[in-house]
Amino acid sequence: MTTSHALLEVDALAAGYGRAGVVRDISLHVGAGEVVVLLGPNGAGKTTTLRAISKVIPASAGEVRFLGRSDKREPAFALARRGLGHLPEGRGLFFGLTVEEHFALSHPGERRISFAEALTFFPELERLRTRRAGQLSGGEQQMLALARAMARGPRLLMIDELSLGLAPIIVERLMPRVREYADVTGAGVLLVEQQVNAALRIADRGYVMARGRVRMTADAEQLIADHDLIVASYMGDSGEGVEA
Repeated sequence: MTTSHALLEVDALAAGYGRAGVVRDISLHVGAGEVVVLLGPNGAGKTTTLRAISKVIPASAGEVRFLGRSDKREPAFALARRGLGHLPEGRGLFFGLTVEEHFALSHPGERRISFAEALTFFPELERLRTRRAGQLSGGEQQMLALARAMARGPRLLMIDELSLGLAPIIVERLMPRVREYADVTGAGVLLVEQQVNAALRIADRGYVMARGRVRMTADAEQLIADHDLIVASYMGDSGEGVEA
């Protein structure tokens, strides 16, 4: 698969843990300025797909091209330096540090991330700048984690379960910031999400996974218009796991 203007191209990817294969024959792409959502029930392989793309775990087959380049020997930190951002489940915060101190952290060779840049997307953090992360609400913690990921300026930002543990009203506030980031910066976003409708409202396209494979792909508008299409594609008749 070769896609013009694609930031990320994944061809026939397979990955898992030890000898246990989890995902097989995964093919997808994300273009500049595009928000793509990866949907599916728990256990479908969505998180494993993101981990294999960012090389947190090794792929057993297939190819991942980021910014037109594929190098199976390239380590995860090198991909990050080239502009691949990965916000995993769990937020990755340091509860003893203040909000502002999280933006003073960097790895050797990395540019220092700017708290001022983060405020352009999340001005709410200004009033929280001296508060420790462990004192924040779940929504504020997720805001901080997302702001820190965006402030790094990734060309492609992968987000795993933005809505995890959050009230729907908080999710409705955070999702538009993801869309704004793609629109303002021209970066691509690959979003794994269980809140299906909330994710599709900000997305351009969606891939639906089940049992370790991509079962279908369609424009977000088509997926919103035909809820039964999603249900039939990977959840049988029950619709379990589809959230409005």
